[in-house]
Amino acid sequence: MDEDVQRSGSTTRDDEDKGNMESQTSKRITMKTIPDANGVSASLTASKQIGMLQNFLLVWLDAHIDDNNTDFTTSLTKFRSTVSTLIEFAEVDQCVDYLKSNHDQTILLIVSGTFVEDIMPLIHDMSHLDTVFIFYREETQQKELANKWSKVQGSFTSIESVCESLKIATEQCEHDAMPISFVPKDIVIEASTKNKSLDRLEPSYMYSVLFKEIILEIEEDNIQAMKDLVVYCRQKDIDENQLNKFECDYQCRSPIWLYTCENFLYRMLNRSLGSLDMEIMTKLGFFIRSLHRQLEQLYQEQSSDYLKPFQVYRGQGFSKENFENICNAKGGLLSFNNFLSTSRQPKIAEEFIKRAVNKNEQRIGVLFIITINLSKVSGATTPFALIEKYSSIPREREILFSMHTVFRVDKIKKTVGNSRIWKVHLTLTDTNDPELAALTCRIREELCGSTPLQRLGHLMIKVGDFNQAEEFYNELLEKASNDSDRAHIYHPIGSVRKHQGQYKEASLFFKNSLKIQQKILPEDHITFMSSYNEWGMLYNDMGDYSRALQFHEKCVEIAKKISLSNDIDLVTSYNNVGSIYYNIGDYMKALEFYEKSKKIKQETLPLNHPDLATSYNNIGSIYDDLCDYLKALVFYKKSLEGMKNGLPTNHIDLAISYNNIGSVYEDLDDYPKALEFYKRSKEIFKTVLPSSHSYLTTSYNSIGSIYHEMGDYTKAFKLC
Repeated sequence: MDEDVQRSGSTTRDDEDKGNMESQTSKRITMKTIPDANGVSASLTASKQIGMLQNFLLVWLDAHIDDNNTDFTTSLTKFRSTVSTLIEFAEVDQCVDYLKSNHDQTILLIVSGTFVEDIMPLIHDMSHLDTVFIFYREETQQKELANKWSKVQGSFTSIESVCESLKIATEQCEHDAMPISFVPKDIVIEASTKNKSLDRLEPSYMYSVLFKEIILEIEEDNIQAMKDLVVYCRQKDIDENQLNKFECDYQCRSPIWLYTCENFLYRMLNRSLGSLDMEIMTKLGFFIRSLHRQLEQLYQEQSSDYLKPFQVYRGQGFSKENFENICNAKGGLLSFNNFLSTSRQPKIAEEFIKRAVNKNEQRIGVLFIITINLSKVSGATTPFALIEKYSSIPREREILFSMHTVFRVDKIKKTVGNSRIWKVHLTLTDTNDPELAALTCRIREELCGSTPLQRLGHLMIKVGDFNQAEEFYNELLEKASNDSDRAHIYHPIGSVRKHQGQYKEASLFFKNSLKIQQKILPEDHITFMSSYNEWGMLYNDMGDYSRALQFHEKCVEIAKKISLSNDIDLVTSYNNVGSIYYNIGDYMKALEFYEKSKKIKQETLPLNHPDLATSYNNIGSIYDDLCDYLKALVFYKKSLEGMKNGLPTNHIDLAISYNNIGSVYEDLDDYPKALEFYKRSKEIFKTVLPSSHSYLTTSYNSIGSIYHEMGDYTKAFKLC
């Protein structure tokens, strides 16, 4: 929703930003979602993990960690040839603290025999700890602990043997980290209906559909794109030997061979598609296209082999939460958002399941039984092929599907004899499926742009990858041949700059866009509503409330002229006018406009729709300022519930919601609760915002204030 939601403590003027926390009028931060390049409502995500090029972290705990030690540097080089990201510790306490603070990452741990007895009781039951390798520098020290600790892969006395075992464990981790999206049947039906919002649709599903369609349309110089990827990977400290080998192999090997060989490429692709890292996804675009096209070609060559229905199999380990998502999707859709490896032989799939459940009692093993009937679907739209002749690691009867292949979820059954292993029956589907076809059409409507690059830039703004979006739009600006195209490019660049807090630069881009629009469009054209809303939000952020109000009121005037009664831009305008009145302290007037906005939403959206979260948050803010804290808490929690329903876990609006709930608990003198929510807020802000952003300043000061109230003055002093 293109809505401005009051952000006290963050919408100060430039001179106020220079002040300390005491000069701010409120601990609360208010939320807003940023309009996209063409005025379509955009929920911005920021789910990527910077610097992560694989789906696990390798942690090494060893007392001999020393950059000046030859044994250490030799061992480090060997480990780095196997993995991209390695974290080193020389002390048990530091290592344990790190594992506790990274509970959302799959961890593989190499621990020296010196520390194993001390650390294992403290960490073994951590659900995100996947595998432990014990390294003894002397054979006389070696102990067999696998029977005592199920996650211990083994005891080793050479780095080479650790690396061999590590390869197996990392393959399992990447296999189980295959990004999957689930769409329950009721959401399929709702989201495929005209005029219904897509906010209940899992974002990863929608963005995967859009990215695949866009990236397959783009044409570029593959050799240059490959070289650009190598330069990028070198900056990310990927092992030089792997990069040199990739450059050499790219000239003479097929895409399938490159995808299946033991290098960084598969992990990097898997991670980026799972975390919606648009920067890496785009840099890998040339390879995605090449691999997809080879599968298309092989499918055409092999299609006569698939005249009868047949089944393929895939085994995978899941957390209990993700397995529940599969169960909830029964009758609905499931998509694998990467290229999908399966086998005609169930025993290969069963081996993956066995390894997953044996080492971790909290994992659920799933055997996917996939039925393919080409009399009902077209392999031309969802290409797959038998690849054992083309793979670098030939596996028995391996069939590879292109990325974002969609299946219908049929039966889900528990296996006899093991309650932790289930069989899930899937059926390949495509755009011949009327529900899937309707859903795909609705998703396409979310992006505007006359070229693939314009749509890709729009998608980057949607997922919150602003730096990459700006880079793309600047390229488009250089190539733009007319004023109309330039107007469409200036606007999203302005949106990006505004989100980054660069208000003066944003103002220039909006001004250039508006000048062109005023030359070529009638003054009451609906396009101006989005432009005026954007201007209004910009002036609101700059603290110029009178000018902000002028622009938002212009939107309301246009809506009345063209007889809009429940248009999204009218909802936005009401909300933003309310935000201005809030910022100037006229709470009753603000409440009037917030209620108008909420009323239209309630008439046009499902009750649990995330867009209602903005209204609940703003009304909560009014009661918060009126010191009715219990009522404020009710609305803030309603807002949080709505956002969790439709936003990624690292969305900036979630951070703002956590912050606001924390501020109420602080006002209620519930300091432990306040600290809990402030910390959740801070972690998201750290991920998605530059370190100088005022929201982070507010967040650190709020946490410092709580520590001060709790009497922990040392921590308070460090933060304030």
